[in-house]
Amino acid sequence: MTRADLTATAGDEMTQVDPRAAALLADAQAERAKAARALLARPLVHVGCEEFRLVRKHAAELTGWFAAETGWRLTVDAQTARLLKTPARLDDATRPAVAPKTKAAFTRRRYVLLCLALAVLERSDSQITLGRLADGVLTGMAGPAFVEAGIEFRLERREERSDLVAVVRLLLDLGVLERVQGDEEAFVAQAENDVLYDVKRRVLSGLLATTRAPSGVRAGGFEQRLAELTAEPRPDTDESRLRALRHRLTRRLLDDPVVYYAELDEDERDYLVRQRQAITARINAFTGLVPELRAEGVAMVDPQDELTDVRMPEQGTEGHVTLLIAAHLAERGGGASRFELVRLVRALAAEHGRYWRKSATDPAAAGDLVDAALRRLAALNLIEVSGEQDDELFAAKPAIHRYALAAPRVTVPGAKTARKERSR
Repeated sequence: MTRADLTATAGDEMTQVDPRAAALLADAQAERAKAARALLARPLVHVGCEEFRLVRKHAAELTGWFAAETGWRLTVDAQTARLLKTPARLDDATRPAVAPKTKAAFTRRRYVLLCLALAVLERSDSQITLGRLADGVLTGMAGPAFVEAGIEFRLERREERSDLVAVVRLLLDLGVLERVQGDEEAFVAQAENDVLYDVKRRVLSGLLATTRAPSGVRAGGFEQRLAELTAEPRPDTDESRLRALRHRLTRRLLDDPVVYYAELDEDERDYLVRQRQAITARINAFTGLVPELRAEGVAMVDPQDELTDVRMPEQGTEGHVTLLIAAHLAERGGGASRFELVRLVRALAAEHGRYWRKSATDPAAAGDLVDAALRRLAALNLIEVSGEQDDELFAAKPAIHRYALAAPRVTVPGAKTARKERSR
């Protein structure tokens, strides 16, 4: 054997990867991706959550990646992990807080009760009852500003008690409260029925995610206050400007179902067109999300279907109606009014009603089915809404065409196959 042969043999042995080391590396990457996905789905993870151990184990890598790629800060201690996410868009109303039990979107009054309840808990002892929490909220509502804003809460009606219980159950779900004794349903039936909770102060202290303290905000209007709460330093060099662009676009790709080029400003659009391969590759390597690159924009698809609270297609009557409305809007091209869609669902009930729940075939149910479908389509960024509130038009966005129904292929013996599918 020549010297060259010996050298080649030694090089081959050095390049071979130890199978055990490769397996350990793959396991570590899978754990890190699971931890990252857990934080994206639930930015506040506490010690009682299954993924908390993985977040603590990979805290250094997670902290570095989120800081470099998104500008989000991750804080991890012995009890909690908090990803301080700043949304790329402050005007997106399609993803409200929802009641854990009913999945109903929070109303304005529920948001007010949530803020007041947090203020009460901040000053409370380590344990609190639902009755004392309600008393504290009522005290906070005594100011004239709430009356002027049209927000009333006196705890006298069942509906008012249900709103407070929805807030408490959200806090239970977030880990701020832990139930010790009692049942919220009994409180809804009668306010004298109390419930006892432990207050988890470490979780409570991690809820607020702003770039500055609310007490330091001087703006007056809601939009102005929100912008000031989340304001970030202005880029003053070319390098910092490009970094800010990368942060904004990565945030949108991680948070939004689809990012359309048409909805970006010129700088963002130019940067994403040039850097989309690099940005999406980094997201894929760290989180496992798979890029879908189209002429209209970019979407990061979750093969495991874990990172969305709004799914499509989905089983059940609402899911089927949403799919049928999506197909109709994709075929139509132009916008459709709510009245037209209600009429469509009533017609579809005759054809598909045997697959729906019984109450959904009632003509009076069509309006609720349409509203639920439109909320889902808007949350997935699949429709565009235009016009005034009472005269809105709903039109398809490009990504909705993946749900368009195509006619089947027709095969005639002895003839070529005729494709009756519409071009995408």
